[in-house]
Amino acid sequence: MAARILITGASGFVGRALHPAINAAFPDAIIRPFIGDIAQRSVVVDAITRARADIVIHLAAIAAVPQAQRDLARCFDVNLTGTLHLAETMLTHTPHAWLIYFGSGDCYGASFKSGQPVSEMTALAPLNSYAASKAAADLTLGALAAERGLRLLRLRPFNQIGPAMPESYAMGSFAAQLKRIGAGMAPPILNVGNLDAERDMIHVNDVTAAVVRALARIDAGTLPDNLVLNLASGQSRRIGTMLNDLIAQSGLAVTIEADPARMRPSDIPRAVGDASAARQHLNWEPIISYQQFLSDLLAPNADQR
Repeated sequence: MAARILITGASGFVGRALHPAINAAFPDAIIRPFIGDIAQRSVVVDAITRARADIVIHLAAIAAVPQAQRDLARCFDVNLTGTLHLAETMLTHTPHAWLIYFGSGDCYGASFKSGQPVSEMTALAPLNSYAASKAAADLTLGALAAERGLRLLRLRPFNQIGPAMPESYAMGSFAAQLKRIGAGMAPPILNVGNLDAERDMIHVNDVTAAVVRALARIDAGTLPDNLVLNLASGQSRRIGTMLNDLIAQSGLAVTIEADPARMRPSDIPRAVGDASAARQHLNWEPIISYQQFLSDLLAPNADQR
């Protein structure tokens, strides 16, 4: 593949893992990061017209629920308006290019209450501001694909775990706190939110593997237009159990304290995804082990090595 690829959010958690994965799989690809505020149309137009990318991978988002709640207007500016700027500019200036959009399994929201694994046909029923903004963008992109021929792949990854996971996510927060405790930078007290929630967890490198497989299908001309794919393991893990295993892996003796500020009023008890469609279209399934999850969470950040 000698494609030109533009990645928004390239410096984020998934982006940092995705760039080297694409480089390894497609050494002839030209990969460029999107630079600037995606909520500004002029910035988006400049980036698209300069890059003339064959494929745009859209990761940029206000992705942490607390941050989205603090500034709802900015959340929608970035997650919805910025996404529409990108899609409309591509339709005008690079109409044959593909857009790979990163949505979120969180968009299924209230549909998880059925207790069954959700498929791509399950209704999006978001229960927080972040998920609402992502669902709005997801559905609008689907309409643009249907109405105006946007070449689109929508991915809906579930909870992702990996090295240097941001502290804005529960497991990332636990790992960061343990690393500070282990380094003698904090007392042996771990602040936590709801530990009874069950989540479908996948490693970030499994997610990047799905993108690489999608790029190969695009290159071969075998990926259907306007496809929606969940990226999930199909099983749930209790947050409290994962925390206990992470503490055991760290070898530290800590006290766990509940922090009311970390509790979400609309927290979903159990969330599980059905990724049968990803297996069908990409021959993909998550392969990284649970033990690797824990090891990678506790690995030093790049600037600590």
